[in-house]
Amino acid sequence: MTVNKLALKNLIKNIQESKDTELLIVTKNQTIEDISTLINMGFRVFGENRVQEAKKKFLKNILGDNLNLHLIGPLQTNKVKLALKLFDVIQSVDRINLIDEISKYLKNELPVKTKNFFIQVNIGNEPQKSGINKEHINEIYKYSIKKGLKISGLMCIPPNDSNSKFYFQEMLELKNNIDNKLKLSMGMSNDYLEAVKCKSNMIRVGSLIFD
Repeated sequence: MTVNKLALKNLIKNIQESKDTELLIVTKNQTIEDISTLINMGFRVFGENRVQEAKKKFLKNILGDNLNLHLIGPLQTNKVKLALKLFDVIQSVDRINLIDEISKYLKNELPVKTKNFFIQVNIGNEPQKSGINKEHINEIYKYSIKKGLKISGLMCIPPNDSNSKFYFQEMLELKNNIDNKLKLSMGMSNDYLEAVKCKSNMIRVGSLIFD
């Protein structure tokens, strides 16, 4: 695959009026060469779905410093220690035992890179998807804070066969009910425009900008 610079340019144009929306480029399955191209174009915020894949690309600073790396895929408890060394932000906090495992390393004051965490919301209550059901978000948020995690936002992946706008609006309401200073990570290649309209602070786009 290669970077589709025209598609990327159009994407930036579509979101530039929203000063509160940041672009996270999903580099899952992309080569170091393509990521280097994006870095040379000035992009610094990237998302990876798998800890092991991110390790190969980013752990030894092959691509340079001053990058902002987010984990946007599921995190197994046995990979927490490595994830905390790799990622600036973990967006996929989705269960109690994961919170407990992260907290263990934070309390031991081991050197970690991760400073911010997002709670992943299963906004459509889909059994096949990761995330906290919306009915339990408030208690999970409070539990995370109690365990020492700095929760800076909420993340979601809405149902594929539904109107994303409905779920994005619901996410905005959830956020405002918990803490209106939280950020929202929502919107991908197929629905990012609706997410921007619903005040998404970060869109996660990959397939749209790679050929």
